[in-house]
Amino acid sequence: MSSSAVGPTSSFLADKKILGFSASCAQPSSFPCSPQLSTKRASNKIVSVMTPQQSERKPSATGALKTGMTMTEKILAIASEKSQLVPGENAWVNVDILMTHDVCGPGSIGIFKKEFGQNAKVWDREKVVIIPDHYIFTTDERANRNVDILRDFCNEQNIKYFYDIKDLGNFKANPDYKGVCHVALAQEGHCRPGEVLLGTDSHTCTAGAFGQFATGIGNTDAGFVLGTGKLLLKVPPTLRFVMDGEMPDYLLAKDLILQIIGEISVAGATYKAMEFVGSTVESLTMEERMTLCNMVVEAGGKNGVVPADSTTYKYLEGKTSLPFEPVFSDGGARFLKEYRFDISKLEPLVAKPHSPDNRALARECKDVKIDRVYIGSCTGGKTEDFMAAAKVFLASGKKVKVPTFLVPATQKVWMDVYSLPVPGSGGKTCSQIFEEAGCDIPASPSCGACLGGPRDTYARMNEAQVCVSTTNRNFPGRMGHKEGQIYLASPYTAAASALTGFVTDPREFI
Repeated sequence: MSSSAVGPTSSFLADKKILGFSASCAQPSSFPCSPQLSTKRASNKIVSVMTPQQSERKPSATGALKTGMTMTEKILAIASEKSQLVPGENAWVNVDILMTHDVCGPGSIGIFKKEFGQNAKVWDREKVVIIPDHYIFTTDERANRNVDILRDFCNEQNIKYFYDIKDLGNFKANPDYKGVCHVALAQEGHCRPGEVLLGTDSHTCTAGAFGQFATGIGNTDAGFVLGTGKLLLKVPPTLRFVMDGEMPDYLLAKDLILQIIGEISVAGATYKAMEFVGSTVESLTMEERMTLCNMVVEAGGKNGVVPADSTTYKYLEGKTSLPFEPVFSDGGARFLKEYRFDISKLEPLVAKPHSPDNRALARECKDVKIDRVYIGSCTGGKTEDFMAAAKVFLASGKKVKVPTFLVPATQKVWMDVYSLPVPGSGGKTCSQIFEEAGCDIPASPSCGACLGGPRDTYARMNEAQVCVSTTNRNFPGRMGHKEGQIYLASPYTAAASALTGFVTDPREFI
């Protein structure tokens, strides 16, 4: 795999004397930085006044000094009504969309009511999107109560976009229910180029695939946004990832992001924007771009972003009637660092336990015996993810050797699994192919076992097992059991592993 990191010609970090502020005392020594307490009574008589000595003032440059901005800097500048922003600068940003769900929504609502008043109204009822998705299909009373709190609040505030669920026994009886928030946001037209989308979930960064600034925030910040529509954000510096080369037909975007995280580590992009460009990125579908941006937070990233193009605009057709203005990085934009990858040389990857940056080639793990496979989540539970898994099962003509759990991200994905024909299958749908391969029946759409959840959550690991999963995190306890071992992989690799009972390179079947 060919990759390289290129430093910027002039990093903003080198300009601290110009852009930064000194923490040292700016006054002469006779004027202390902080007031000193004294028992002596001060005299009212002015004895003398001395102007501090100043250095000679240099002439200012004519005209405004303006440097090129990255996509992220430009979006935040527009949203804060400023002509220029630089990394490290704080700005009050106007929010276009605030999303919350059943796990963080009740807390955010509580803070909003405490700080703005029990009878306060949200800043804009059409810009708040509330999506129950995490702990839905469970008998856990506290989890169920969370959804009730969301419903009461949305009725009180007349929230336009509340995707409610009441009948837990049959999700199809709930036409408003969607499923995983990050996929639903895209499908329902809430993602638009050039906008600012904040959500009370770390994987809100998924929406950056649409050329917008999208990031996760905490309950306190969300409570403030509910009342004001604004948030103070620090502008992140940008890492640029240039991916070129023809994408081999055995790779998916999950392999690309695992390669990047393995390259820079789970802390390599801490509070940085990750911008993805290059011919490979341009060839990706919207769902694959969403996978790419989804896991930037696993590298510590503040946000991920892909420039909008014809693929973006085509996806948005019929999904939103609101105008949007795409932005792009300037030619003179300054990037903290640039990484280059030749994707044509990349092989299928996994992230071994217990960290997303514990990268390994799938073929190097062929002796790892597994107990189960999980295909689902905001990362790997989209329509194209199930199509990819079905492709492997179809090509093999075999049955799975371990329990294989399928959790569509949204109600629309579930419908696609049962209705869309898989290319080259003679008209068979994913559901038919999965049934022939011996997989579990596709479950009700939700976050499922990705976060573990209540003990009765479908496909939760309630004992120490080894799992190949299309999810995004493999920390201890992530899918339920603290001693479980999770190998993160693409849907191709997950399906191939299900067929053998070992971690398997998908090239064995496709």
